[in-house]
Amino acid sequence: MQGITIWHNARCSASRRALELIRDAGFEPQIVDYLRDPPDREMLNGVLAAAGLSPRALLRDKEPAYAQLGLDDPAIDDAALVEAMLRNPALINRPVVITERGTLLCRPPERVLEILPV
Repeated sequence: MQGITIWHNARCSASRRALELIRDAGFEPQIVDYLRDPPDREMLNGVLAAAGLSPRALLRDKEPAYAQLGLDDPAIDDAALVEAMLRNPALINRPVVITERGTLLCRPPERVLEILPV
């Protein structure tokens, strides 16, 4: 893999801060507006695996759809959570940053510094 990719939401302060940190380090990432261009199942599952995250760990519980879909129920399995994120990409927490050094959910945004190229 070459470069840096950020799943970005310009309205999110954490996402804006992670992008700023990447640029301050001298890199221009590929910016994916995941709300307009959401990942497919293969990409989402790949990011979950690469980041070592469960679907619940990547789920954004502050979105209205979280409550509307009853996603706080611990009995909901991983496949159903992935399906919910695919149908409602706003449920994907951000920013996700992908580099040659790893994939992270950068919350707090300063976590991005852990995976920037040296």
